[in-house]
Amino acid sequence: MLCLSLIPGEYLTIGDDVVVQLDRMAGDRCRLVIHAPREIPILRGEVLERGGRERPDCVFDAPRWRRPEIPWDRSKAQALAAMRTLLSKMDGGDSDVQALRRQLNHMFPPVSGRAAQPDEVSNG
Repeated sequence: MLCLSLIPGEYLTIGDDVVVQLDRMAGDRCRLVIHAPREIPILRGEVLERGGRERPDCVFDAPRWRRPEIPWDRSKAQALAAMRTLLSKMDGGDSDVQALRRQLNHMFPPVSGRAAQPDEVSNG
């Protein structure tokens, strides 16, 4: 079995007639674009299995764990706004404070480049 890692835009070929391209990734899903002759059937595994066919032996189960996401609510948004306010009061050119602000803005970008209201903050 061949296992490849692709980044969006990269592609692979199967024989002379089939091209599979990674279009984009979003979270734990990816979008593939497949160019193949019409006479080559292309079906998702779940469709094959629902139709009564067995799962091929070479297919392995995906990992069952997922990165947990923190539910975003008003109290977390308020805490983030309070951290930003505190950092702005501390900032006197201190490089550690500036680095912390950059990290915070990277993880939780402010909305529209302005100081966001507590319930407007992006949750990443």
